[in-house]
Amino acid sequence: MPDISLTTVVLLCLAALAAGWIDAVVGGGGLLLLPALLLGLPAGTPAAHALGTNKAVAIVGTTGAAVTYARKAPVDVRTAVRIGLAALAGSSGGAFFAAGMSTEVLKPVIMVVLLAVAAFVIFRPAFGSAPATGPATRRQILAAIGLAGLGIGFYDGLVGPGTGTFLVLALTALLHLDLVTASATAKIVNCCTNAGALATFAWQGAVLWQLAVLMAVFNLAGGMFGAHTALKRGSGFVRVVLLTVVFALVANLAWEQWVA
Repeated sequence: MPDISLTTVVLLCLAALAAGWIDAVVGGGGLLLLPALLLGLPAGTPAAHALGTNKAVAIVGTTGAAVTYARKAPVDVRTAVRIGLAALAGSSGGAFFAAGMSTEVLKPVIMVVLLAVAAFVIFRPAFGSAPATGPATRRQILAAIGLAGLGIGFYDGLVGPGTGTFLVLALTALLHLDLVTASATAKIVNCCTNAGALATFAWQGAVLWQLAVLMAVFNLAGGMFGAHTALKRGSGFVRVVLLTVVFALVANLAWEQWVA
């Protein structure tokens, strides 16, 4: 356990609880969890340790949410795993390219895309509200593997923030899912990408395991509760949380780009 106060540990656990809930409902829990770790860990702690610990915590909550969703939502697990494996490959490629370029140039583009997405969701209230009329076609699945898997996976490795939210939007559009089922599918995809990233960080010795285990318990509780909330409240509720997370992500990227 790093040398941090009991108060800081409690606050980090509460952040993990809230992040698990947000991530389970619509993705984007990392917007809360990672900054909390960067602020809470002692000065001089390598950023890689915050990133690795974040992945170790997040994968537990994501898995708990995925299991909860799979039991009650009509999730095509086979398709979700295929997209997840593509996303794992995409994130590896993104991480490779990230080493040789500045992601700062991408942030304004991402903000414009997010605002366009928010406008689309606001002015198309029926988006993601109707359940799928039947199983996805082969063409739809291939499009999801290519765009939601390889494409968003590449973005995850290259930049990262908002990957879960992008997945929910892409899966809703490509597979014609309602937002709850799209969130459920995204959790399975996230499990695959998180596992790949965690393996890399663990191999590098960049995970603070004692702190991660403690925070993971709270993240798991938040993730399972978030999944239950989304299943109970339905797509309308998920839509409100989705828009909130999108605007929070835009604000976060704007702060990093022009203020911090």
